[in-house]
Amino acid sequence: MRELFPEIEPYLTHRLKVNHIHELYIEECGNPEGIPILFLHGGPGGGCNGNHRRFFDPKVYRIVLFDQRGSGKSTPHASLEENTTQHLVKDIEQVRKHLEVEKWPVFGGSWGATLALVYAQAYPERVSGLILRGVFLCTPEEFDWFPLYGAQRIYPDYYEQFVKPIPEAEHRDLLTAYYARLCSDDIEVRHTAAKAWSIWEAQAENLILDPSVVDEFGDLEMAASLARIECHYFVHNAFLKPNQIVKAMDKIAQIPGIIVQGRYDMICPIVSAWKIHQRWPKSQLNIVPAAGHNAFEKGIIDGLINATDAMVKFM
Repeated sequence: MRELFPEIEPYLTHRLKVNHIHELYIEECGNPEGIPILFLHGGPGGGCNGNHRRFFDPKVYRIVLFDQRGSGKSTPHASLEENTTQHLVKDIEQVRKHLEVEKWPVFGGSWGATLALVYAQAYPERVSGLILRGVFLCTPEEFDWFPLYGAQRIYPDYYEQFVKPIPEAEHRDLLTAYYARLCSDDIEVRHTAAKAWSIWEAQAENLILDPSVVDEFGDLEMAASLARIECHYFVHNAFLKPNQIVKAMDKIAQIPGIIVQGRYDMICPIVSAWKIHQRWPKSQLNIVPAAGHNAFEKGIIDGLINATDAMVKFM
């Protein structure tokens, strides 16, 4: 079973102004002369952390990570203004040009997998490979499953706490109810909703509940951006056309891809990974038997490290 590479620090960081509102935080780690590879974090709104650097061999890769609009160290924090999928795709291109990268493999998990697919379909000539984990296609069925009405069948106790900030009369349209509170001028209302949303997600992350993940997601700064931005995207169907990603899989047919998917992923069920694998001739699907959604479960780590090692042969 493979483990994460040792902890490393960035050798270079950047602040990139992408428009009149948003400034992105970018970091480069590993080998400055290595294969450039882009890491896309989840959420949307999740941000990067130091462990995300550790999926890549630092001797082989020039590892690029950045916090998407409103996330992590990017500013303004938790901002929804001019924050859509299309803006994020354009940001990736700005980052690529800023770093003078011609072409790169892209690694993304959960929402990061969504964004990686949309970016690759928009700029297939700039993507040399894809590594995806916990695939999310932003379909109505997936939005209904989590965070709304499907996963409650598995976690009724956690779900009860999730809906607690919302009056019962509004339970039939939880997304709208949460969005109103996450955009409220009342800071207490906003914070209560953000923590409830974020903790609900954390409780479903792992096959076996990990209290450290709940603590991480329950941190107010993390919760504020994750819940607010995530709900913003969900309310707007991720700013994508119906079934957009699946319909455009032919655009990346020649790009090699490795999908690592937990068998018991309760946030992004395996059916989505299976669906794109069936339409993607150059993809490999690695189903991890005893794992859920979290990138740091042992089997998922093993699969992702093997994937980043294997991706080298496609470069």
